Amino acid sequence: MQKLFISDLHLSEDHPRLIQGFLSLLKHYQHQPTELYILGDWFNVWLADGDPSAWLLPIVKQLREFTASGNRIYFLCGNRDFVLGQGFLNRFDGILLQEPYFLDWQQQHIRIEHGDALCTDDIAYQKFKSVIRNPIILNFLKILPFYLKRKLADYFRRKSQQRQTQTHYQPIDVNFQEVDRQMQQINILIHGHTHRPAIHHLNEAQQRIVLGDWREDTGCAKIVLLENNGQINFFDWRF
Repeated sequence: MQKLFISDLHLSEDHPRLIQGFLSLLKHYQHQPTELYILGDWFNVWLADGDPSAWLLPIVKQLREFTASGNRIYFLCGNRDFVLGQGFLNRFDGILLQEPYFLDWQQQHIRIEHGDALCTDDIAYQKFKSVIRNPIILNFLKILPFYLKRKLADYFRRKSQQRQTQTHYQPIDVNFQEVDRQMQQINILIHGHTHRPAIHHLNEAQQRIVLGDWREDTGCAKIVLLENNGQINFFDWRF
């Protein structure tokens, strides 16, 4: 199967164009044997695997049709949807991955992750992550009543909107020493998070591929397709 990698869609009911772009992607590849890897920040905010929101229904429906055709969906969490679990993925036979995740393709050893762990210079965020990802805190968040989860989501959404009023907001970039440390015995590293899509050729045997965030204003996202013939196709998905 060919392998398709996407990241940083930030889907929400407030951004219908992004939703339609994702649904179009699923329809486009539905009848092409494809393993779809979603590398975090699939949703702008994730409240609970049992979220009853109506806007999620067409997404789940299209995901079911995608996997019913024999395709596969893999997800690893980002900084926006880290409470999304196997419970939601079970609705369409998706598989939850733990990062970093490793796979082999065309004699290449590949590492995939969201990318936030590589941004070690973002000290404030790394401190926040160490607290919010604590299993005790995570379990507490999961048992909160849904209305309180909604209030928390609204708070974080306002914070995100304030931050993203800057033109083409980008998180702090990766720390290159951390990248070098994590790429031992790795040929290809694929990640998102930084909103800086590019292919970085580190040497003749190693490259780092950074996926792009999905942009409603331009209707474009930079994604990667590892083709069965061994080609790496890094291209704009337009919607």
